[in-house]
Amino acid sequence: MFGFSIIILFIIILPSYFISMVQLSDATMKLETQKKEPIPEVDQNTLDLIKDVNNKLSLVEKAENNKFEISQKVIKEIILNKMPDIKINEFSFQNDQIKGKTISINGIAPSRERLLLFRQALEEDKAFLSVDLPISNFIKGSNIQYYLNLIPASK
Repeated sequence: MFGFSIIILFIIILPSYFISMVQLSDATMKLETQKKEPIPEVDQNTLDLIKDVNNKLSLVEKAENNKFEISQKVIKEIILNKMPDIKINEFSFQNDQIKGKTISINGIAPSRERLLLFRQALEEDKAFLSVDLPISNFIKGSNIQYYLNLIPASK
């Protein structure tokens, strides 16, 4: 009975084996014919296209090198100096040719005193060269919408 089962198994598997052998020889033959085909010559249009792509890539690389990146260290310094009751709504980063790199923060402070303490904490931090908090932010007595500009000491 076992021998009969093995013979039936071979009969069932034999066609799949022959088909896969034919496909393997066919694929090998196609590969050999493609290896023998000559590589087409590059025409002037292709060379011009390659040159154009290289120029565009160099522009992108130059733009990437001039990109202003704020490190996590600077953002962490701002967060560490922030009091729990002071809210930061927005960070914005600018790299101006004239002013240089600046970080702008806006948010809400509960009082003038808390906003002043936040500014002083940022001024004492060595991660920032200067902290600019316009006097107009102190007009309102509570729930003050503030705008703060920082110049980082480094990237």
